[in-house]
Amino acid sequence: MYIIVDDRNMVAGGYANGFDREGVSSAGIEASEFREWIGKISDTDMNAVEAFVIGDCNEREALSRLIRERSSAPLLCLNERQSLDDTLGLFAAGADDVLRKPVHVREIVARVGAINRRVFGENGNVTVGELRVYFDGREPEVNGAPFPLPRRERRILEFLLRCRGRRVSKTQIFNAVYGLFDEDVDENVIESHISKLRKKLKHRLGFDPIDSKRFLGYCVEK
Repeated sequence: MYIIVDDRNMVAGGYANGFDREGVSSAGIEASEFREWIGKISDTDMNAVEAFVIGDCNEREALSRLIRERSSAPLLCLNERQSLDDTLGLFAAGADDVLRKPVHVREIVARVGAINRRVFGENGNVTVGELRVYFDGREPEVNGAPFPLPRRERRILEFLLRCRGRRVSKTQIFNAVYGLFDEDVDENVIESHISKLRKKLKHRLGFDPIDSKRFLGYCVEK
């Protein structure tokens, strides 16, 4: 899930729609609401946030520091105009990248993927046997051949691989894939998505890499 901080609802909504078209859940929050939100959100819910994008709002450096106190997720800031002082200040406050607007959501997703290479290695992917999963929007691969998945199933697989080696709950997966603020979808839909995903993985790989335990959640072993 991407969190967009911008005091202009129209701009935040435009980016949210763009991310949705790319299969990435997102939510726009005004700066004043964001301060309250980040002070109250649990560590479990914070882990569902894949990246932060800060647009036009006051005290962007202060907000960046607040984010860095709670999360190591990629933090990108968008500048309306080119300003060396603003850019250097944002980097000093913890931003991973500062982009000059306009910028397409696909570029933002790609830059988040590039930042994540620091965590997942030079190639920005994780492999499980013959399965290779990317984190920059590309389809997974099996033995080097594309393994196309519906966007929700792909996002679930990516999230499980990000959390590889630890068990995550249905609620955590739902928050990561559908967003923390989506009240129109029942989180039980995750069970259906995972059931379909596991069948496809077993068909292509010959085994199911996803382990599930009742009341404990799901896990892909290291």
